[in-house]
Order: sequence, then structure tokens, then C-alpha cells
Amino acid sequence: MEKLQYPIGKFAAPVHIGQEETAAWTAVLETFPGRLEKLVKELTDTQLDTPYRPGGWTVRQVVHHLYDSHTNSYVRFKWTLTEDSPVIKAYFEDRWAELPDTKSAPVTLALDGLRALHAKWVYLLNGLEESDLQRTFIHPAGNRKVTLAENIGIYAWHCNHHYMHIRNLLERNGWLS
Repeated sequence: MEKLQYPIGKFAAPVHIGQEETAAWTAVLETFPGRLEKLVKELTDTQLDTPYRPGGWTVRQVVHHLYDSHTNSYVRFKWTLTEDSPVIKAYFEDRWAELPDTKSAPVTLALDGLRALHAKWVYLLNGLEESDLQRTFIHPAGNRKVTLAENIGIYAWHCNHHYMHIRNLLERNGWLS
């Protein structure tokens, strides 16, 4: 079950996060919307409404979750760049996953949103100085300080984590084309 839940393992930030790491992670953010779209665009509604693991979200919910989560992250970047160590707003992603736009809306809405959001996010990241990436926000769960550099890594991992949830399901069910 652990492998189904964490197909690429849990995120572990390197001790030192430098320009090489942030550039590689930013490249993941830049290419992710296209990779995800290619993976899910031909799926039927029945396939989209299949959970990626027992007790897990459906593919449709995962795609909409990615848009919701990445939108929240983008806003957190903006707060952190314009405020001193803001305490970010957490949200109940499990409750968001049960809302109508996540459970039944066409995935094209989330895919289009991700494409625009990631383009804007990457544009922002490419315009930042190294000192900007050391700015921090405070996550209310544990009052942990997170640098923007680390958060880029968290979201690059998040892209690949959920991509593999979907890909592994498609592979297990013989749905890969």
C-alpha cells in the first residue's frame, strides 16, 4: 500500500538547495501540464472516475487537486515575496476533493488552468534572485518555516508524485497507449 500511496517516495529536501536544484525543479513545473495532459486526455469518463488506489481519489479528483494545490502554492509564493514570513492558509484538501468541481467537472478545466498557472509561476520563478528564494513562509501545521527554494522542490515532487499515481493505475489496468 505504501508504494501505491508514495510511488516515488516522500519528498526529502537536500541539505543544500542551490541554483542547480531550483533550475531542475522549475523545469519540472514548466513541463508538467503538458505531460499530465498527454497522460489523461484520451481517458474515458469511466477511467477518469477510477481511484488510483483502494481508498484513494479518482484520476479526475487527482487532476483537479493538482490545480487546487498548485494555485494555493502560487499564492503562497506571492505572499512570501510581498510579506515578512507570512503564516500561510492551510486548506482541507480532502474536503476540496469532494466538491462538485473536483468530483465531476471535465478535467480539461483543470488542465487548462494548470497550463496557464504553471506558465505564470515559472515566469515568476525565472525572475527571482537567489535571495528571494531564501524568503520563508510559516506553515501552520507545526509552525515550520519553509523557504521558497524548498517549496519549488516540494511542488516539483508533487507533480511527479501524482503523475505516477495516474501512470501506475493506467499501467496496472492496461490503459496506456
